[in-house]
Amino acid sequence: MTRIAVLGGGSWGTTLAGMLSAKGHETGLWVREPELVREIKNTGETSWFLPGFKLHERLMVSAELREIMQGADYFLLAIPTQFLRQMLQKAWEFFPENPVVICASKGVELGTLKPMSEMVAETLQGRNPRYAVLSGPSFAKEVSSRLPTAVSLGCEDVQLSRQLQDVLSTDFFRVYANPDYRGVELGGALKNIMAIAAGISDGLEFGHDARAALITRGLVEMARFGVALGAREKTFMGLSGMGDLVLTCTGDLSRNRQVGLKLGRGMTLEQILSGTRMVAEGVKTTESVWHLARRIHVDMPITQQVYQVLFQDKDPRQGVEDLMTRDLKME
Repeated sequence: MTRIAVLGGGSWGTTLAGMLSAKGHETGLWVREPELVREIKNTGETSWFLPGFKLHERLMVSAELREIMQGADYFLLAIPTQFLRQMLQKAWEFFPENPVVICASKGVELGTLKPMSEMVAETLQGRNPRYAVLSGPSFAKEVSSRLPTAVSLGCEDVQLSRQLQDVLSTDFFRVYANPDYRGVELGGALKNIMAIAAGISDGLEFGHDARAALITRGLVEMARFGVALGAREKTFMGLSGMGDLVLTCTGDLSRNRQVGLKLGRGMTLEQILSGTRMVAEGVKTTESVWHLARRIHVDMPITQQVYQVLFQDKDPRQGVEDLMTRDLKME
C-alpha cells in the first residue's frame, strides 16, 4: 500500500490528505497545533479551516513529525511558503535518501528570493530529493466537495511524473503532467499577486473591463518573469498559469482576491490580516517577487503597484490610475 505524508494542516493540506486517504492510500497528516489534532480526532473535521467537511476515517493525524513521516513513500508539502524552510530543517532527519517531495506551497521565499524548488533542494541537501510541484485552479472547499478539478504536476522526471499522476488523480481530481516544474511553481506564486490587483479593482468598483485587462496583462507579466528565470512561456497558458489566474482573480473563495477587495474598500492591510487564520500567500509573494524582479531587471508594473499599495501606503485608486497612464506600448 502506498504511504503518503502530508505536511501542513491548513485548508489545502487537509483537503489533499483527506482526498488521498479516501482514495485508499495510507495517509498521514502533520498538523502543527496539538489542539487542532485533538479536534480532528474527536470530531473528524477541522473547524478552523474546513468546517462541515468530514475527513476520511482512515486518515492518521499527528503533531509529531516522526510519526507521520516514518516509512512514507511520498512527502507532500502544504506549509505556508515563508515557514517551509524552518519546517524542513526540523524534519530533515526524518526524510530518507532520495525522497519524493511534492510541493503544494505557492510562493517565493523572502530573504533568499528563491522559488520553492531551489529552497527545497538547498534545505534537504544531503537527502537528494526528487522534486515535483502541484499547482493549478483548485479551491480547497471545492475539492473537498468532490467537484471536478484539474491541476498541473510539474516534474522534470517523466517516469516519476507518470507515477505521481496515478497516485494523486481521482475521478474528480485530474492531474496533468508538465516537465517545466519552474513554470508550474512560478505560475502558482505569481497569480496570487494578480488576484490582489483584481480584488483592488473590484473593490474600487472599476468594473469587468478593468478586471479583464488586469488578468490579461497580468498573464503577460507572469510569463515575462517566468521566462527570465528559465520557465517556458507556454506553461503560463496552461492550468498553473492562465487557469489558476482566472480562478483566483474572479472566485470569491480566493483569499488573495479578498485581500484586494478589502483594500479597495478602504481597509488597511493590518486590519485585513488580523481578522483571519488563513494565509494569503500573495502578500509576502508580492514583496519577494518585487525585490527579485528588480534584481533580474524584469518590468512588472502590476506587481510594482500592488507592492506600493501593500507596503508603501499608496492609495489603491492612485495605483490603478498610475497603471492606466503609463507610457503607451505595443501589445
